[in-house]
Amino acid sequence: MTAAFTRQYGADRVELRLADYGMRSLQAVENVPFSTRPVPIHDSPQGRAFGAQEPCVTRDLGAAAVTVHLPVTIRGDRLGVLSVSLPDDRYSPALLPDMQEICEALGREILVAERDTDLYVLARRAARLTLAAEMQWQLLPGRSCARPEFALGAHLEPAYAIFGDNYDWSASAGHLTLSVTNGMGEGIDAALLTGLVVNALRNARRAGLDLAGQATLADQAVYSHYRGRAYASVLLLRFDLDTGEVEAVDAGSPRLWRLREGSVESISFDAQLPLGMFEDTVYVSERFTVRPGDRLLCGSDGVYDTLSARGERYGEQALARSLNATKFLPPAQVPGAVLRELADYHGETPLDDDALVVCLDWKGRPEGAGHGPPDAG
Repeated sequence: MTAAFTRQYGADRVELRLADYGMRSLQAVENVPFSTRPVPIHDSPQGRAFGAQEPCVTRDLGAAAVTVHLPVTIRGDRLGVLSVSLPDDRYSPALLPDMQEICEALGREILVAERDTDLYVLARRAARLTLAAEMQWQLLPGRSCARPEFALGAHLEPAYAIFGDNYDWSASAGHLTLSVTNGMGEGIDAALLTGLVVNALRNARRAGLDLAGQATLADQAVYSHYRGRAYASVLLLRFDLDTGEVEAVDAGSPRLWRLREGSVESISFDAQLPLGMFEDTVYVSERFTVRPGDRLLCGSDGVYDTLSARGERYGEQALARSLNATKFLPPAQVPGAVLRELADYHGETPLDDDALVVCLDWKGRPEGAGHGPPDAG
């Protein structure tokens, strides 16, 4: 990659950095991990390019050099930043579109290469992960996703020591399926339980079962293994990309809020049993509709049940204020912003539980538009 930039643009230096699991720093991709100091996401030129998803150009007048920081993103999933330094006389704004195309190709190559090397996985960690967290991160589809009909982002805390919280999504030509899971327990036990739930749901989805059938199959898988000793709470959502109709199965504790035209309201469902609690549980789906411009936010109990110093739950009023305060942020940035506010709300002591936030902006499909490919956008 460095040779290609040197040959085509006369670059003196090329550096790739990936966002860490906590979304706080950008870590250099290098053969010896942690050889180069990380840069913060929230106070650096690289971080500005990452956050705005636009090139950020800095000049070193003394060295007569220009550094171009370019976001590396694939299908809406923000991976990191590529920084290219070149002589001032070789730089022109006209180069930026070509450089951005290279970054798009680089993002695809990183996703493919991760099957064969730990290089990029190691670059994402600013500290060692617990084994439970390692297992959970390997289950996740990404941290954000975008298509013409929707954009979504998600984040987990504590990023390096999560237990049983998890999210999953899958987009087809006509539907988006989204699940948020909260497995009981701590450490490896919680991670194993959540892994079973997520894979059972994927297996049922890929077998063509409807949403209630997916919940039923996962319920049977958990009960057959744990016999009621352990269970998991799940919220399952399936969006029709044409109509905005949403099918939902609420099997436990994750909760959903909607921001519509400046007003925040909780979307309530009929409570059903968590997966694996009893044998032969029957699940029933419910329906509601989203409109273009709606923002949905889903949180685990580690979010809405977190207490302030005065004993007030975050989900009672503070979460609605946070949703309104972040309404101009893209959905990929909302979960991190909410969780930072949650930490301030809770005070100096660490959170008592995993905290998971998923944010989805619904744009809808223009009337008369055809079904796009699964990876459109």
